[in-house]
Amino acid sequence: MNFLIKALHSQGHSITVVRTTNSWYVNEESLYYDSINIPVEGTDENFIKPIIKNLIDMERVKSFALNAQVDMFSAVYKVHMINCDIARNMLSDKSLMSTIEKSQYDLILTDPASGVGILLSHYLKLPLVYNVRWATAGEGHLVIAPSPLSFVPVTSSGLSDKMTFVQRVKNMLFYMLVYLEGSLLNALYQTVCDEYFTGVKFKDLLQSADIWLMRVDFVFEFPRPTMPNIIYIGGFQCKPAEPLPQHLEDFVLSSGKHGVIIMSLGTFVSELPTDMTNKIAAGFAKLPQKVIWRHTGAKPATLGNNTLLVDWMPQNDLLGHPKVKLIVAHGGTNGIQEAIYHGVPVLGLPLVFDQYDNLLRLKDRGAAKILSLVTVDKDNNFLEGLQEVLHEPSYRTNMQRLSRLHRDQPIKPLDHALFWIEFVMRHKGTAHLRTESYRMPWYSYYSIDVILILLATVLLITFLAFACFRNMCNKISLKTKTKKE
Repeated sequence: MNFLIKALHSQGHSITVVRTTNSWYVNEESLYYDSINIPVEGTDENFIKPIIKNLIDMERVKSFALNAQVDMFSAVYKVHMINCDIARNMLSDKSLMSTIEKSQYDLILTDPASGVGILLSHYLKLPLVYNVRWATAGEGHLVIAPSPLSFVPVTSSGLSDKMTFVQRVKNMLFYMLVYLEGSLLNALYQTVCDEYFTGVKFKDLLQSADIWLMRVDFVFEFPRPTMPNIIYIGGFQCKPAEPLPQHLEDFVLSSGKHGVIIMSLGTFVSELPTDMTNKIAAGFAKLPQKVIWRHTGAKPATLGNNTLLVDWMPQNDLLGHPKVKLIVAHGGTNGIQEAIYHGVPVLGLPLVFDQYDNLLRLKDRGAAKILSLVTVDKDNNFLEGLQEVLHEPSYRTNMQRLSRLHRDQPIKPLDHALFWIEFVMRHKGTAHLRTESYRMPWYSYYSIDVILILLATVLLITFLAFACFRNMCNKISLKTKTKKE
């Protein structure tokens, strides 16, 4: 969101950000926006880190599949309960809502992974734009666009768009699971709707956004049906590399002809078990390349002289440096898009959310290799994976091809996003782009009623024809019998 906020501010727009008082990421004060603080306990590091640790532990003892799904859904359910409390807190505060209404905002920009902005938009009767990859449950396309399960893999299924019969069965089962989870989560927001609105279905509100700014593009995503109000802005946060801080530049240049590897597992997985970090460090130590590793926690005992540990790294700028040969990454959308933009192949260590599926899309295009996080401390898997991506030219060749395709656009993704946000402001919405299909009952959407009527008509005509034929046969038989007598 911060990229869009800064870009909107540079265009002269005034932005107000709604945040919880203990927000993990969103600062109360900024040069780019004002803020409204909601006194509700949000999610922070103390909420997230135990979940990640538990997932790693379960994967290591082979109990990952079912238990992890249950634990993850339980955590997600708690997050949405918090979101509902935020919405109630806002909608119940008449003074706050009066102040917001008097401010005469033009638009609400929100991520539909949370339902708070959606409910606020309906209350204020304002146009709604999504910055979206996820809806309240499941990938955003599943909410608004036709998604034939025969070739559209459900995120978290680990499938590509080329599925065997067994894989299509698996895809259907995952879709049913996502649908069930979505129904349970949307029911939380429906209780808020029932408290503050009359005759409003949250599912309808979720689907009624004017523009969906989708944080992917079809260089990354598998081809699939889409809708006219879905605007693809994959890589909108990417930009040319800026000069590195001097100490990092000196370290990178010291790598000589061998180059540099960078490693970051994102914010959520910032601290791994000690035995894992020791194996990773030992693998790096056997390479001639220099390594920059975003790592917190105890220094690995096996750390080599070629490896620099940092609390934070300018990842985009490093990826754009010509000395960087490879990134070891968890598979988050932002990091993947930056790797595509700069043409750097990936060794993936996924764990949660959409990370495996993101990496799978690169692997399917020959630009990444995936290792299970738990296998990095088994034999020489991690070292062998590094050497394969480093020395097999196809990985870099394929990633650079994706980079050329991604960059070859008439409009930069960020400019595209800004145009459509301002378009909604100028025209007070995009009714001409929004489908009304979500207002249809499911049997009408899938034309079940039409099929049944047509089938009934065919059966009726067939029955009448058969009855007429049988009647004629009876009459002929009767006449023949009469003549004989």
